[in-house]
Amino acid sequence: MRRVLRAPLTLLLVALAAFPAAAAPAGHTATRVARDVRAHEEARARVEDLREADAPPGEVRDAERHRRDVRSRLWDLLWAVEHALADPVAVDPAGRAGHCPFGPRSTPAQVQAPAPFPGEGTSWTVPTTGYRLTAGYAERGRRWKHRHTGQDFAVGSGTPVRAVGPGTVRVTTCGDGFGNQVLVRHRDGYFTQYAHLSRIDVRKGQKVRAGQLIGLSGATGNVTGPHLHFEVRITPYIGSAVPPLPWLARKGVHPEQ
Repeated sequence: MRRVLRAPLTLLLVALAAFPAAAAPAGHTATRVARDVRAHEEARARVEDLREADAPPGEVRDAERHRRDVRSRLWDLLWAVEHALADPVAVDPAGRAGHCPFGPRSTPAQVQAPAPFPGEGTSWTVPTTGYRLTAGYAERGRRWKHRHTGQDFAVGSGTPVRAVGPGTVRVTTCGDGFGNQVLVRHRDGYFTQYAHLSRIDVRKGQKVRAGQLIGLSGATGNVTGPHLHFEVRITPYIGSAVPPLPWLARKGVHPEQ
């Protein structure tokens, strides 16, 4: 899936900004990324509709194969962009080079069951508690070159941050506008990002469950105050974000406004 970056492609890539919600490709690359993000979400909805309609297995497999192909194309493009710019997520996903503030590994005693929602199961949860929703997806602001790519949860520094669902830690790194961050890959193929942490309590490759402690909130990176930046991505890389609240809603999770 990882392709060697060729010089002509490097010249065509537009530099990503260092700001958390603005570090997305621009120009022709941005157009390609936006097209692929839209195509992926349309393909994902198509797969879900076919399954709900109990379509023939072959038709579902073909639709799922198309979704995976779109994601692969998007993944390769964004990896090339971020690797060329030495983004930590692409070049140092374990955080070993960034001297990130790792805390102790979480233990079973630290794993807390998420609070249940009326009529819903408890396999998914909100990423933190005692929050106030502030900057939302696609909002504009002077600190963002483009639009905000996630949902901000305003909480005090040191507030526990927890995985919203079961998955595997893909990234634990630091050193860019997102500060200390964790990305978790979930079973549906999406990634959730938890940024601006004051401490990271998991390691790359670790399995986590819904509600498991992954770090503490903070104000690292490009921020004006402590909060959790929560993002949902198709790939681990900047530029593939999708609206996080509707994604959580599909899991039965509805953060309080």
